[in-house]
Amino acid sequence: MAYSPLLVVHISAGSLGLLSGTAAMSFRQGSSHHALAGKVFDAYMLTIATAAVYLAIVRHQPNNIGGGILTFYLIGTAWLTARRRDGETSRFDWVALLIPLAIGILNWTNGLKVVRSGASSQDGVPVGMIFFMGSVCLLAAAGDVRMLVRGGVLGAKRIARHLWRMCFGLFIAAGSFFLGPSNRPLRLLSEVGIGKHLSPALFSTSLYLILSILPLILLIFWIVRIRLWKKAAFEHTP
Repeated sequence: MAYSPLLVVHISAGSLGLLSGTAAMSFRQGSSHHALAGKVFDAYMLTIATAAVYLAIVRHQPNNIGGGILTFYLIGTAWLTARRRDGETSRFDWVALLIPLAIGILNWTNGLKVVRSGASSQDGVPVGMIFFMGSVCLLAAAGDVRMLVRGGVLGAKRIARHLWRMCFGLFIAAGSFFLGPSNRPLRLLSEVGIGKHLSPALFSTSLYLILSILPLILLIFWIVRIRLWKKAAFEHTP
């Protein structure tokens, strides 16, 4: 099976993005290892998001266009949040919030059309997932508006904003990689002659589902941990 050069770049960057993202979440927040893994993750994720949008346009896959743009937005704003000082914003943030707002409204509009038509999915995407992604987009847009109105985010809220956007971007990438069409991991390993020597259990749908939702589990873990840290810091404040 032949792959276009851009598709090879997209899949390779996606694989390295998943690995670096997992490493970034494994290291202690604020450590040098976490910062390095995070920078690598940002670079690869922005690369695969850009490639995904181009490939989706060429292949006429509207759902993937939105997914690629949303991933770029999430990773980009998460990166900016980490680099900025507490309370810092820019005019770019007002433009950026239009992305999740537009995608969220579009997803909800499409989801309602699917429900009214009596169908359960659109282009293979379950209607529940359409509403879920639309809701996340609208929550992201609301978070942007709240940040801008308040003049930025501070302390634990800034960390939480950075983490949830990184983790959700990783969730989108993991879902695309593991649950995408044609069993992408098996295709990759088969291309290099390794797949036939590995256990079939490594290519099971259950395993891929777990790996896909793992970023969401880690997201919940870190948000709860940040909340507890914030509460403890407040209680110990004289």
